[in-house]
Amino acid sequence: MHRTALLAASAALVAGVLARPADAAPSAPTAFVHPGVTVSKGQLDFARSKVNAGAQPWKGAFDRMTASKYADLNRTPKPRAVVECGSYSNPNLGCTDEREDAIAAYTHALAWYITRDERHARKAIELMDAWSAVIRDHTNSNAPLQTGWAGSSWPRAAEIIKHTYTGTWANSGRFATMLRTVYLPEIINGSHSNGNWELSMMEAAVGISVFLEDKASYDKAMAKFRTRTAAYVYLESDGALPKTVPSQNLDTREKIVKYWQGQTTFVNGLSQETCRDFTHTGYGLSAVSHVAETSRIQGQDLYGTDVGERLRHGLGFHARYQLGAGAEGWLCGGSLKLGLGPVSEVGHNALANRLGHAMTNTGTLTLRGRPAGSNNLFVAWETLTHGDNPA
Repeated sequence: MHRTALLAASAALVAGVLARPADAAPSAPTAFVHPGVTVSKGQLDFARSKVNAGAQPWKGAFDRMTASKYADLNRTPKPRAVVECGSYSNPNLGCTDEREDAIAAYTHALAWYITRDERHARKAIELMDAWSAVIRDHTNSNAPLQTGWAGSSWPRAAEIIKHTYTGTWANSGRFATMLRTVYLPEIINGSHSNGNWELSMMEAAVGISVFLEDKASYDKAMAKFRTRTAAYVYLESDGALPKTVPSQNLDTREKIVKYWQGQTTFVNGLSQETCRDFTHTGYGLSAVSHVAETSRIQGQDLYGTDVGERLRHGLGFHARYQLGAGAEGWLCGGSLKLGLGPVSEVGHNALANRLGHAMTNTGTLTLRGRPAGSNNLFVAWETLTHGDNPA
């Protein structure tokens, strides 16, 4: 190599190193921790001990879960070969059935762990086996989001059953193949839609990667997650305008403002979907907390990075208005559509309880919502699993 070419290559290498963010996307763990999708064995053991002692809020949360339709031991799975989901699930050909069967599998897995009643483990297996035997594809415009939602719950259930149930799960390999061939390809490359789509898709991709012990997919999903999280919740340290996902080509102020639902004033915690509605914003914030929790269990704690800062400010900002504060004129034209959902337990536990951040509004909202239930999409029973849980 000529000396000039060598110097140029060296300069490029140095520039590349200098350009790397200090908290670059975490790499996959050397060895994956199981169960390790959103909830750890330590957290499960803590919840189990509290429920068995009749302690609140965990006993009440467990009772709410076991009284729900998702814990029904007579539940009949409704698998489909092709799940077709249009915009706002219209058409809805298997969309609700798939999401709810996945939540039910997770519910029964939790019920198994806490009660050691094998009927719940067998029901979780029945639900997972029914779908892995049949499903081949997701179609229509909402296919990526649907796959992300259902694909977030399946590995949570599978992790608990595969790694804690003492009986047999003969078709666990077929279930893994389903996740690898039907779910992962639909979500791993992300989305240019509203940010809650890609965040939920990356949540599913990260969870599936843990179950499959797929380091390459874990790294790819985590990198997309970091980029999208930075582009979803604004911090004043970002500058005059929110960060963007480079491939979306939001390269002018006008484009960014339009993508942020017409909002022109940016403050800590504002989300790309705040001025759309709080419900979709809640989906995004929930997915951020789930991925951060999974990453922490896998040995790399994102709560101490910008991910944690964005989640902390995002939850606090929206909790204030959800609790009744009126919208100022600069915010969404002075009109907000509330409905954040049961999404604050994981983030509040990590950031307020574990790290000691003052999160008054988020704490008030979390207590008001207990025991948190399910949003019937991909969030379920988080007072039980994460409420004031030190593990």
